[in-house]
Amino acid sequence: MSEGVLTRDWKESFDEIYDGAVDEANPPLKLFEKAYDGAVIATSYAEILLNQAIRRYGADTKVGYPDTGYYLPVIRALSGEAVETLGELPPILNRMRNQIHEELNFDNARLCGEAAAYSAEIIEALRYLDGARPHVEPWTGFLGDPVVRRYGILLVDWTIPGQAVVMGKGKSSEEVGKIIMDLQGKGFMIFLCNQVIEQAIEAGCKLGIDFIAFPIGNFTQVIHAVNYALRAGIAFGGIPPGERQDTRDYQRRRVRAFVLQLGEIDEVQVAAHFAAIFLGFPVITDQELAEDEQIPNWYVSHTNYEDLVQVAMEIRGIKLKILDIPIPITVGPAFEGEVIRKGDMRVEFGGGRTTAFELVEMVEEDQIEDGKIEVIGPEIDDVEEGKSLPLGLVVKIFGRKMQEDFESVLERRLHYLINYGEGLWHMAQRDTIWMRISKDAAAKGFKIRDYGELLVAKFKDEFPSIVDRVQVTLITDADKVDKELERAQEFYSARDERLKGLTDESVEEFYSCILCQSFAPNHCCVVTPERLGLCGAVSWLDGKAAYEIDPTGPNRPIQKEGLVDEEKGIWESVNEYVYNNTNRTIEECSMYSFMDRPMTSCGCFECIMAILPEANGVMITTREYSGDTPIGMTFSTLAGTCGGGVQTPGFMGHGRAYVLSKKFISADGGLGRLVWIPKELKDSLGDELRERAEEDGLGADFVDKIADETVGVTAEEILPFLEEKGHPALTMDPLM
Repeated sequence: MSEGVLTRDWKESFDEIYDGAVDEANPPLKLFEKAYDGAVIATSYAEILLNQAIRRYGADTKVGYPDTGYYLPVIRALSGEAVETLGELPPILNRMRNQIHEELNFDNARLCGEAAAYSAEIIEALRYLDGARPHVEPWTGFLGDPVVRRYGILLVDWTIPGQAVVMGKGKSSEEVGKIIMDLQGKGFMIFLCNQVIEQAIEAGCKLGIDFIAFPIGNFTQVIHAVNYALRAGIAFGGIPPGERQDTRDYQRRRVRAFVLQLGEIDEVQVAAHFAAIFLGFPVITDQELAEDEQIPNWYVSHTNYEDLVQVAMEIRGIKLKILDIPIPITVGPAFEGEVIRKGDMRVEFGGGRTTAFELVEMVEEDQIEDGKIEVIGPEIDDVEEGKSLPLGLVVKIFGRKMQEDFESVLERRLHYLINYGEGLWHMAQRDTIWMRISKDAAAKGFKIRDYGELLVAKFKDEFPSIVDRVQVTLITDADKVDKELERAQEFYSARDERLKGLTDESVEEFYSCILCQSFAPNHCCVVTPERLGLCGAVSWLDGKAAYEIDPTGPNRPIQKEGLVDEEKGIWESVNEYVYNNTNRTIEECSMYSFMDRPMTSCGCFECIMAILPEANGVMITTREYSGDTPIGMTFSTLAGTCGGGVQTPGFMGHGRAYVLSKKFISADGGLGRLVWIPKELKDSLGDELRERAEEDGLGADFVDKIADETVGVTAEEILPFLEEKGHPALTMDPLM
């Protein structure tokens, strides 16, 4: 979309953020001149490489990044153009060159930045021609859509407070390492470009997708930080491609990025800096610049590395609530994806090697000593390196607003809270947990007791309205673990019995979840006892607990009133709530149908369901499965179709566990409609899926009738299999 298409009021309201930034009596002309020269160099370089590629491969050759449904994301987001071939790029590049003007001012410098961004996107896309994979570890290059979506929830609730782009070469590896670790300790998503990558590696920083610290590459690879942010706007912000000013406004308000430029700066880098400023991201450099080479709040010189991150946060307007936890390791979401291999392990608990369990229990006021942490049995120093210990992790909670139903909700939070610790690893739940402490964490002084310090602090910090007192007991004595496990299993059994009776019909209200609305403004989850949130992380009990914790938060009760259609699950009260909380765009919503007025999808869904007309059934693909599907679209492409808060009959995002629900598309035929799923999902659902099939009268062998990628990835490949197996969907009433 060009500037001329925008309304005058809209454009002026956005550009107010730049008003008055430049001293008109003493403008930074040298800086603007570098931006102009850099844009000329960037577009010329892109033209040379593009012409070479067209001569070699032909104008009709496909161009694009792997694992994305957003074409070339910078161009797609800002102009709306869905570029698919090399021949479509020359007129786009020419358009960018034509907006590079010699007049030196702030407006033109930002347009030079936009032209540089387009040029870098074209240059980088050419690296991937003919299926090339130009990057090897630790460099990531382009980050596919699964990585964009993986951190959606953390970005939505600002658990990740912002994105830091660190480029250039720092004063030393040690000092660069301190900057990276400072950013990680504060929970930032980090993109590294140029020599700082080697410096960070030399300093021993933990980099890679699992640490939300992406070493994207050198030179023009910095564009991968930009196209990542722009895809977030399309996927989660509900912003249609080509809404240029809406996109820029979203980036400024929600992504909260900034650039740290270390070392000497050339003209092309300055043009790249103004690409960031064009999107609302300030640039802070360690180079000493004169006042007439800076722009207050946008292009700032700060030479002191000690408080460089703090200054950048202040300029960007990011404020953190700092929680001081008295343990020797860093705690933050950057470490949630850390994997501790056997060779890196100091000690482990559970995982089939030993008995291990976790339990959160509500107690009375006189049954708890607030802040008490007790280790019963061997400590970490008492066990040989690489060996295993049993573990009983018991957390007692007292709160005046605490309820028995919240025990399991808080218990599930143990997984996230422990994984936030650098060098800690936690898997599974209840009596199937598996935990590890790394050698590095142990070398820093982490003890088993420190689990207690972490949990006492985090439970009080994250659940202040229902948690008043916390006491933690960690049992590593084998006999006492076995004895305490028997008591824990009584809790598990009692909870399971309560949950068995928790159906949609047995409750008076459902719960909303609008946590993702900062990314998908027109989306609203309706969470019921038999349908968890699309992200898989919010159950009905979670919604209830969250409402008790924060009555003004994203989870609110929706009374079941005015039944319209029992089979499809439509209530007047639900429709009214959804309508009023989706910017009045979704008028009706059904709980039990994906064909008729289905619930909207955000972008954080674990799975996507799609109608497969040839088989009269449905297929499901998952975030983990990146391959082709029988509908001819990958997960990423499907996500671009039904994500962002739209209501798309025949397509719907959902959680993995929803497949096991008795209400699984019950208005459309239920589980019997399922004809294809990835093998990984089939295996993970395992016996529970077979039990559900038997409950529905489909037979224990129904799961064997469901095709997966080992059978085929096209309708033509799987239909003979379905016919041979006698899949029930083939004889059910037509879906369409």
